[in-house]
Amino acid sequence: MLVPSYLMNKYNVPTPRYTSYPTVPYWNDSIDIEKWQQLFIKRMNECNQDGGISVYIHLPFCEKLCTFCGCNKKITTNHGVENEYIIHLLKEWRNYRSLMQEPPIISELHIGGGTPTFFSPDNLHYLLNSIFSDCIIPKKHEFSFEGHPNNTTKAHLQTLFNLGFNRVSFGVQDSNLKVQEVINRIQPQENVVQVVNWAREIGYNSVNLDLVYGLPLQDADCMKKTIEDSLKIKPDRIAFYSYAHVPWTSKAQRLFDENDLPDPVIKMQLYQMGTRMFTENGYTDIGMDHFALSTDEMVKAKDNGGLHRNFMGYTVQKTGMLLGLGVSSISDIYYGFAQNKKTTHEYYDEVANNKLAITKGYFLNDEDQSMRQYILNISCLGRTSFQASDLPILEKYSFPVLSDLAKDGLVEWNNSSLTVTPLGAHFIRNICKAFDIKLLSTENQGKQFSKAI
Repeated sequence: MLVPSYLMNKYNVPTPRYTSYPTVPYWNDSIDIEKWQQLFIKRMNECNQDGGISVYIHLPFCEKLCTFCGCNKKITTNHGVENEYIIHLLKEWRNYRSLMQEPPIISELHIGGGTPTFFSPDNLHYLLNSIFSDCIIPKKHEFSFEGHPNNTTKAHLQTLFNLGFNRVSFGVQDSNLKVQEVINRIQPQENVVQVVNWAREIGYNSVNLDLVYGLPLQDADCMKKTIEDSLKIKPDRIAFYSYAHVPWTSKAQRLFDENDLPDPVIKMQLYQMGTRMFTENGYTDIGMDHFALSTDEMVKAKDNGGLHRNFMGYTVQKTGMLLGLGVSSISDIYYGFAQNKKTTHEYYDEVANNKLAITKGYFLNDEDQSMRQYILNISCLGRTSFQASDLPILEKYSFPVLSDLAKDGLVEWNNSSLTVTPLGAHFIRNICKAFDIKLLSTENQGKQFSKAI
């Protein structure tokens, strides 16, 4: 479906990505750690009776600085940092493990960064084997990691596969040299092809490629070549992310000329080109930047209502808790969120003193829980029903926004339910925003977020 340019312009406004609600800018700068521990214990007991937990491990080190990247990372070529980091990460795990009354069931695990494959295969094996030694890993699980095509070896892939990993995501971003040079991430396409072939030979059942549109010096020809190069590989999943230009939080983004960024019209054209090329080549639009082949579990989960979303993005594992380990990691225990210290120095100090390394967070009230569920339903199912008890707050903040969205053909709604239209599927973040009461009731709404498109 070709999206009218006037709608792309109208809805290309600062908008959260809604991996949480409330979103991080509305969290408190401090958190009651004793209350967090009590709720963690409560939630762990609930999760072990109902599908287990998800774990995210953040490995922050990179050998080179990619100037477009907004992740928490530490640049070094000294691989001696691996051992110290693993010691403290395992200490943090033991601090949490001491709060668990029985071995946890880990149904989902993701390793992100930074560059997880900065760590040697042996060190990754030691780290994960130490965690798994007193856990239950169900037969049906999803373990994944992010790999850099330039430094992911066959040994990395084999080691992690032997530990139960079945999905891998490779960061491609753009396959054109001029774009790679300006974002300081030069990786030949043959490196991407090689690591994907290795993953398939070893037995990974899902390979994802990350692509980014809106990068400096990127134009239609660049985008077309990047997508064609990726389609030749035929990954099971494609993440097609909008470049988030947030130099006020990611200072490395100031290293290139903002005049080299494609203007909003060009960026919208890149988005529509990608969406069209993916769908024409057999990929289903999952929603919010994600595409998958019809044979992929994610498409089946979308069709049968089993899709879920958390800080790791879309997932087919609907666990009740996400435990984040490592510097800057975020945990979601349903009753609240907490983020770890953002520097390795602060993180090391906390865990070495037998403390949880959390620094900020938020405990959800009943209204927050309701709005979060509406946002999850819209992003995962494309529809939601309204609870009668929520109508006063919805009538005040959400329904006026829904009226405008309906006029543009993005939603169909009444006082009891909402359905996203095929056109509205291109604007999921904007539709979710109608239930972001924290944002709608706050002045200066656009300061903290990147644009929707």
